[in-house]
Amino acid sequence: MVKQLGHIIGSYTAKKRLIIIIISIILLQLITNIFYWRSRSMLSTELERNAETELMFKSVLIKSMFNHTSNGITHHMWDVQRNIGQPDSMYNAVKRLVKNDNYIVGGEIAFKPYYYPSKGRLFEPYAKRVGDTVITMNVAGHDHDYTQSKFYLNGLGGEKFVWSDPYVDVGGTDEMVCTLSTPIYHNDSIVAVFGVDMSLFWLSDTLNARHRLPSSFNMLLTEGGEIIAMPDKNHPRYSDVEQIVRIVNDNSFVRDSSSTKVSVSVDFTSETDNWEGRIYYANMRGKPHWKIINVTYDNEVYGALNRLTLDIWGLMIVSLVIMTLMVRYFSQSESKLARLKADRESISSELRIASSIQQSMLPAVTQGSGFDMQALLLPAKEVGGDLYDFCLRNEKLFFCVGDVSGKGVPSALVMAVVHALFHASVPHESNPAYIMRSINKEMCANNESNMFITFFIGALDLPTGRLRYANAGHNPPVILGDTPRMLDVNPNMPLGVIADFNYEAQETLLAKGEGIFLYTDGLTEAFNKERSLFGENRMMSALKQCITQRASISETVNYVASCVLNFTQDCEQSDDLTMLAVQYSGIASDNDIQYTGKITLSNDVAQVTALNEWVNNVAQQLQLTESDSQKIKLAVEEAVVNVMNYAYPSGTQGNVAISASANSNTLTFTIEDNGAPFDPTVTDTADTSLSLDDRPIGGLGIFLVRQMMDSINYERVDGKNILTLRKTLSNE
Repeated sequence: MVKQLGHIIGSYTAKKRLIIIIISIILLQLITNIFYWRSRSMLSTELERNAETELMFKSVLIKSMFNHTSNGITHHMWDVQRNIGQPDSMYNAVKRLVKNDNYIVGGEIAFKPYYYPSKGRLFEPYAKRVGDTVITMNVAGHDHDYTQSKFYLNGLGGEKFVWSDPYVDVGGTDEMVCTLSTPIYHNDSIVAVFGVDMSLFWLSDTLNARHRLPSSFNMLLTEGGEIIAMPDKNHPRYSDVEQIVRIVNDNSFVRDSSSTKVSVSVDFTSETDNWEGRIYYANMRGKPHWKIINVTYDNEVYGALNRLTLDIWGLMIVSLVIMTLMVRYFSQSESKLARLKADRESISSELRIASSIQQSMLPAVTQGSGFDMQALLLPAKEVGGDLYDFCLRNEKLFFCVGDVSGKGVPSALVMAVVHALFHASVPHESNPAYIMRSINKEMCANNESNMFITFFIGALDLPTGRLRYANAGHNPPVILGDTPRMLDVNPNMPLGVIADFNYEAQETLLAKGEGIFLYTDGLTEAFNKERSLFGENRMMSALKQCITQRASISETVNYVASCVLNFTQDCEQSDDLTMLAVQYSGIASDNDIQYTGKITLSNDVAQVTALNEWVNNVAQQLQLTESDSQKIKLAVEEAVVNVMNYAYPSGTQGNVAISASANSNTLTFTIEDNGAPFDPTVTDTADTSLSLDDRPIGGLGIFLVRQMMDSINYERVDGKNILTLRKTLSNE
């Protein structure tokens, strides 16, 4: 390398080239550093949002379980009050409460002294769960004066629900529990205190389920800083638990408030192995006022960015070597020019590899249950800016076609970004308009090159044939029915132009056997030697010929391609050309049904109790785990109450039919009503990063349903709202 630099410095021109190389290296280094720190800042912001979202979701999930217990005691209060004059009936009342809720392991009714003269000074009917049975007894006596216990004094205070701090119920259930106290009134006076002991065995699993980062974990502390739940001893970072608790409880550590003021964070270094990390925590709203904590580690959060930065530095070094060699080649004789030609051929080879990589990003054509698909992409250069894509989710086929402005490598890079954004959005959204808005927002961010893309997204519901779609300045697709016809689309603005453009979804219905043909303007604007365009008329004529000949979808795409090639003959291709065709054939019904059941309720939320009993019965029939049973019950309850509240206007009577079916893999709940059209899946998801005071009402129920079920699907068929919830069953 030293000799090579010596030859370069030997001439004035070579010196100038060397200066240019050095300046280029400095600029590349500056760009790399800016890229690194901006990317790190973006990751930090995203980490904060994800942490707050997880804290809020886990908090809501925990509170929902506590609210479930509170609602259970409320529902049983009438049983106590109507039989208040029969002291022995109190045993059955508290027994029913414990028996009907698997999370309640014990319960008691502590009456004021001498309330029942026949029972003596103290009377405390108590029930606790022992295995699969519930036993009852009077636990009051000389060795147990409940009038001095905290749960009894809390209830006498008059507050409706008071939760205790967690404790081990020694001599009772011998489990970690929380006790809920609530007063019992008779003739407007407090006569007893109703208490239930809720087991907390589920807290640790609930807090630490489904972490994106392997070393991350969640914890729960009491308001006084005592540990309630933490990761198990097999967790790779279990050794940091005590340090985390110490930091959270020590106010001398520097804390940063989040941008939303919902949580605070603390940087720390592990005392075990010097791993750097960050602690996010917030207090749960209401009571119990516990602290919920999320812990992440920098080497996992920024690991990919650090590796990418090292790769960029490696590429810079390689670039330096290549640029040095190129200067040397330009400074030498004809033989060196020959070597330069070889380098150019190498670059051409790399472009061909890039083209191969780009083509591999596009999915292969497929034939699936309910549809047949064929696609073709012909780039004008080695790499191009056209794209097509599709994916299947919840019996829906999502597909798209796009055309990036310009050609070559810049367009190919934008194409790769849009391809990634489409795949990132579809798993979380069914509305094509929302997917379009999400991609557009990301495309507009830092779009200093002012590149844009025309785009079309379709979502075909395979059981019904309903096609929902959104357009962003793209050519209208063609419906392949008895005769080809242009699909009615709103032209709208291309992606990457206006960040807050409000794309709206449209829809149509495909009959079985009908199809849809999508294309880019490389088809209609292909020209021949006379500079005449292929045009829409020739395209429609070719499609009509395919319909007449009953051509398959694959034959249709190939025939249109051959028509274009025959028209342009030997003319150089001026633009990327893409075609995507989908034929709808309908989806077959599932014959692997192992369980069915149905219940019909009026639109009265008071019938939720009957709904929960029915869902419990479904769960028992399918032998579901307790965790899955509780999640499914909560999700179905949220969805049904949502329908009752919004599908029927106030004062309107109507029914809600809920059916359940299960095969060996999936449990499906179908909720039908004849009310006003109401699609809960297009409701804006609740922004859980906001505080409860700042968050608008609505959206949280569907947010919980999305989190607890594997899919949620809505269709409007024959004047009915049909909401389908699916949960993949465990095969363990």
